Amino acid sequence: MVTDQIAHAVSQHWLPVVLAVVAAWLVRNKYYNGLNKYPGPFLASLTNWWRFFDVYGRRPERSHIALHKKYGPVVRLGPNTLSFADPDALKTIYGLNKGFVKSDFYVVQQSVVKGHALPSLFSTTDNDFHMQFRRCVNSAFAMSALVQYEPFVDNTTRLFLKQTERLYVDQPGPCDFTRWLQFYAFDVIGEITYSKRHGFIEKNEDVDGIVAYLTKLFLYVAPIGQIPLLDRLLLKNPLYLKLSEWGLLDATFPVAKFARARMAERLPELLDGNNNNNNNKTKNKTTTGSPVLPTSEKTAPPPVVIKSPDLLSKFLAAREARPDFMSDTLVQTMAVSMAFAGSETTAISLSAVFYYLLKTPRALERLVRELDAAARAGRFADCETGLVTWHESQTLPYLDCCVKEAFRLHPAPGLPMERVVPRGGLEIAGRRVEGGTVVGCSAWVLHRDEGIFGEDVEVYRPERWEVRGEGDEARVKAMNGTMLQFGMGSRTCIGKNISLLEIYKLVPTMLRRFEISFDDPNSEWDIVNAWFVKQNNFITRFRLRDIVMPEKGVKVAEE
Repeated sequence: MVTDQIAHAVSQHWLPVVLAVVAAWLVRNKYYNGLNKYPGPFLASLTNWWRFFDVYGRRPERSHIALHKKYGPVVRLGPNTLSFADPDALKTIYGLNKGFVKSDFYVVQQSVVKGHALPSLFSTTDNDFHMQFRRCVNSAFAMSALVQYEPFVDNTTRLFLKQTERLYVDQPGPCDFTRWLQFYAFDVIGEITYSKRHGFIEKNEDVDGIVAYLTKLFLYVAPIGQIPLLDRLLLKNPLYLKLSEWGLLDATFPVAKFARARMAERLPELLDGNNNNNNNKTKNKTTTGSPVLPTSEKTAPPPVVIKSPDLLSKFLAAREARPDFMSDTLVQTMAVSMAFAGSETTAISLSAVFYYLLKTPRALERLVRELDAAARAGRFADCETGLVTWHESQTLPYLDCCVKEAFRLHPAPGLPMERVVPRGGLEIAGRRVEGGTVVGCSAWVLHRDEGIFGEDVEVYRPERWEVRGEGDEARVKAMNGTMLQFGMGSRTCIGKNISLLEIYKLVPTMLRRFEISFDDPNSEWDIVNAWFVKQNNFITRFRLRDIVMPEKGVKVAEE
């Protein structure tokens, strides 16, 4: 009877009731977790829709920089979200064994295969799962493994040089350099992962439309990730996923299809559904001891010999070593992850290095002088194609300064790297923050900290990274400790070393081989911040450059 009376009253006065509920919800948001003491946009304190529309505008890094200039080192970006611009917060938020986990923003980025989301090393919010997963594959990404992958990078780089000359030297049309560099990064990661290029460079086209798809995906991920519940209503709708699982429709992400297709070319038995971890008891080995592909006992194709172990072979070796954890699904997840993020961030960073060098002729001239001096001194083994090895690149100090300055001025991630404060709360940079609060730091904000990097933070000045005296060591160390382009702590990007391998090899190689210039010297690129800050309208032209040879009598370095 009482229930009927309440229902009748609500039906008669539904509008005031709705308004009262909304008002109560907004007040609750305003004072949630005691975050009302932190400054920020008023609407941001009431609803995450402020964040959604800020990110939807595709330049949220500008908003975050401006807000921290206005309000200081801590800004409230949502009812339960704080952005920190204090370098002292880094070790707490991203430090080892602090108990922080990634927020649901990363769950939105999980690929879907046959109705199931695939948590990856990057997107999982489970620290224990991440620790076990990373332990299985960590050796494949160690700095010591770079020498094994360098031949793969060299294969693609040689083709890239030939195709650049054929397509863009003495040709009427200019080059969309960002797109061309992304094709390069995709083919490199294909070689390193599967011992086979995807074909982007050969065809000079977006194979299977995967680049276009990734662009659209990140434009979805960035704003939807501000209100992750929306993802459950859209791409990860439970009904939609269940129908996909039953085979009534296909919800598999194109990026996952792309990676699985590449795997099927190399390892069809992994995807035929006939093998499982318990049946893979035969471990094949090459004559050199390198890991090769396990085979299904039913089909038993001849063993595949790999002269230099690629990533897929190492993932499979990890599966053999840890069958209790490393399943076929996780092997596929790693392959999807390589296609998902293995090209995007590297292409962005490569574009940034070349763009700022072209915009700063003084820096470009000095770098070219460094390369030419090294060539005359016989420090480059390749005097025919201009290819620079990883070891050779590490002897070029100004190159290192130029790359780091590009990382600083244009880091690939363009949003705060969100973490959830552990239960019980913690003190972050001298401020008490309650458990469950989402906190994070933006590389775009911290990389412009004038107290760390100097007053000219908006200027591309590689010299800031040079150590010229005893006092400079502490200054440069502080700068290195504030850099977030690859993340920080236990969740640092596992592919960091592979990305560095590509960047430190390709930049000097291209500058030894070509003179690069803007198609329009007065043009400015366009930036789209869709989680990763991608560049458009970076249009260039190329001229062949005579490769500088060693001076007479100088002994050339050996490969």
